[in-house]
Amino acid sequence: MNIFSEIYGAYFRILAQLLEAGTTDDKTVRERIMKEGFRDSILFLPQKLIPGREDWGLFRRGSDGSLKRITRSAPPKILTGLQRSWLKAKLSDPRIRLFMEEDALAELDRRLENTEPLYRQEHFRITDRPTEHDPYDDPEYIANFRTVLRAVKERRILEIGFVSGKGNRVFGSFVMLKMEYSPRHDRSRVYCYQLKSGRISSSGIINMGRIRFVRDTGEVFREEISMESYFSSRKCSSPAVVRVTPERNAVERFMLEFASFEKHTVRDQGTGEHTVELWYDQQDETELLIRLLSFGPVIEIMGPERLRAQARERVRRQAELLEKYDGGWKND
Repeated sequence: MNIFSEIYGAYFRILAQLLEAGTTDDKTVRERIMKEGFRDSILFLPQKLIPGREDWGLFRRGSDGSLKRITRSAPPKILTGLQRSWLKAKLSDPRIRLFMEEDALAELDRRLENTEPLYRQEHFRITDRPTEHDPYDDPEYIANFRTVLRAVKERRILEIGFVSGKGNRVFGSFVMLKMEYSPRHDRSRVYCYQLKSGRISSSGIINMGRIRFVRDTGEVFREEISMESYFSSRKCSSPAVVRVTPERNAVERFMLEFASFEKHTVRDQGTGEHTVELWYDQQDETELLIRLLSFGPVIEIMGPERLRAQARERVRRQAELLEKYDGGWKND
């Protein structure tokens, strides 16, 4: 069941924006379709909006050549009861405060005070996620998150102080490139370049929960930045080679788990096994290894040998811990 129907899809959103303006022109219509529509929308949608033989009759041509909507008022925004219930449920998610001001949230709470939420947070029990997560209720974290998010959108240069994964305090100037949320860890992080004398000196990733200080310098990074170049500079020299067996729906689960990774896959027609080459960020090698080992015996890490050796050592240590644990039970 779709909570939000097609009336909130791309084409209806384009139409609503154009109709809200009251008066527009051919150029604006095409620009809006190019910006908000799909790649092939420009091939047919303008003919439906601009008055002609095939249009939908939503605009009429003015004496000055402009396009005027045929209705007196802009189209109303209507929410169904199901949609209101969904919005009420979303308000209970602490992460929503990262993107909305308190006065806006209070106004939504007031308007939805008589609405039952579609679900409650206590309905969800996630078993494969660490208990520690980013402090979404911390005012300092919220302020830092919003500052970084704005910097990502506007390429603003920030001065940031944070604690690294090894416990070292780091301070410097950074240009923010992209924010990313990990559902597995319930944490956010930001991809960035560190600057020295206004020039790019190195690339890195900062976990939002480790940031202790943020200051917006008011400066904007003017150089052209390519995310493709950023990720290419951090990509491993040799991909992880993994053999995935078809047991327990492993292939589908594996492809879903690593959907965002660059990869090359070969299927063995006889056995149904898939050999996958995964390219990954070198800084994320430990996390990649943990995610691979979570699949258990349905996969085998074929290479490179360094990654295979790390997997072997982790499995050996886990086996030793299990033996000690079993021994403790037997002694009891």
